[in-house]
Amino acid sequence: MVLPAVADLSPVTAAVIGCGNPNRRDDGAGPAVIARLRQAGVGGAGLFDAGTDGMAVLYAARGCRRLIIVDAARTGAVPGAIYEVPGEILAAPHRPGMTLHDFRWDHALHAGRRIYGDQFPGEVTVLLIEAGDLDFGLGLTPPVATAVEAVATRIARLLEPAP
Repeated sequence: MVLPAVADLSPVTAAVIGCGNPNRRDDGAGPAVIARLRQAGVGGAGLFDAGTDGMAVLYAARGCRRLIIVDAARTGAVPGAIYEVPGEILAAPHRPGMTLHDFRWDHALHAGRRIYGDQFPGEVTVLLIEAGDLDFGLGLTPPVATAVEAVATRIARLLEPAP
């Protein structure tokens, strides 16, 4: 995970958070999008690699007006398929146990609204990339690598100021 310490986060109006584990091939799609956006010098938002840490999503999103989350998904569609979904559709309550290891970004969307109220983004977009290979290993499969480029382009457009 390459998320700065919470105390080091300067306020941003928008956050783009990539989620996933690059050690599981296509599960690294979210962090790959963040790396691509950084490489392209895309501005207008804080860019965060949250890895698999749902709590990092919660903290990075606080204080933003707009949030974009990018992650891999497994729905049975063709690898590399891209889904753009409003966050409120995917927010899921978390049943707290003794550990937060199973606290994911969809739980962070639900919890963030309950905990932070108006300090949590009202506009949430989730971009999901269909994974093909989730085995242990490095590197994205070609269809997912192509989708990463398309999603990075889409996010750059979403972050452009309105005319």
